[in-house]
Amino acid sequence: MMLVPTISLPALLRIKPGAMSRLGIYLTRERFWEIALFSSTGMQASILDEVKRSLEAEGVRIRDREEVADSTIENALRLLGRLPADVKAVVGVGGGKALDVAKFVAHLANRPYIAVPTSLSNDGFCSPQASLTLDGHRKSIGARLPFGVVVDTQVCLEAPRSLWLSGIGDLIAKFTAIDEWKAAFHAQGEPVNDLAALLSDATVRQFLSRPTHDLEGIRLLATALMLSGISMEISGTSRPASGSEHLISHALDEISPRPRLHGVQVGLATYLMSTIIGQHTEEIRKLLTETGFLDLVREDPFDGEEWRAAIRKAPSIKPHYFSLLSTPGVQEKLLSTMRDDPTLVGCFR
Repeated sequence: MMLVPTISLPALLRIKPGAMSRLGIYLTRERFWEIALFSSTGMQASILDEVKRSLEAEGVRIRDREEVADSTIENALRLLGRLPADVKAVVGVGGGKALDVAKFVAHLANRPYIAVPTSLSNDGFCSPQASLTLDGHRKSIGARLPFGVVVDTQVCLEAPRSLWLSGIGDLIAKFTAIDEWKAAFHAQGEPVNDLAALLSDATVRQFLSRPTHDLEGIRLLATALMLSGISMEISGTSRPASGSEHLISHALDEISPRPRLHGVQVGLATYLMSTIIGQHTEEIRKLLTETGFLDLVREDPFDGEEWRAAIRKAPSIKPHYFSLLSTPGVQEKLLSTMRDDPTLVGCFR
């Protein structure tokens, strides 16, 4: 008998304006009466007040309340040790650090995790990984997908525009990631999960139909980023969502004393990789131009020398991972594109 892979998928999905004010209703429907609430340090008081009002109105008890400023593995394990035994679910509200720590703690504690992102800067809020720090280095550690995803599109719309642009940058990476995944199949027979590849590609195209900074555009971006994370769960690999463009960003994180938003680094690296792959370049250029992504980069240009060093270092980030960056001549072409492509004028100093 053929074995069928077992995957976990979210059962609770709400992506709409006002969703945060109904969080208590969603939790009680699932009989999550006692929860641990993890939130980002420095979050707007009005957002937390809305969450607490919603929980109190439905009789949901906060058994453990944590503000997460530190996304180290050590801190996550410390919070795990403090988790009350009667907690039925872990709820993460805010940005990346809080959501990653909450996801990891829930995974280790074998509790359902509810992700409530307040911005859409990347696909991490619904991915099968937690991004945590170990010995000063960022590591992606396996964790179950959220049981629930609650996105208040009004709250995300009011987040800084740079976070929306970062989410766009992370989303368009799916184009080049899928192309590189297929290249890995042809180069060394790496299996490609066709459903995951199709789903990941479709998420980008759905957003491209309406890449606007309004409630509907936020809904489309949230849905696309969520489905990107699910595509990784389906395939059992990060391939549908990340390729060489992510390796360049990870290398920048290690090299630069001032790393930028993940999705901003990834988005620019995606454009560069598209010129190597020879597909989607015009679509990516159009999106990055019309949304103001490139204008954001030009407001604070990247250090060109750091990027050149990151391109050289990127293949070593995952030594046994097929990457087009290891193909002879590719790095030189990328450096030439950085220097000569008119689209990138003003993006590097």
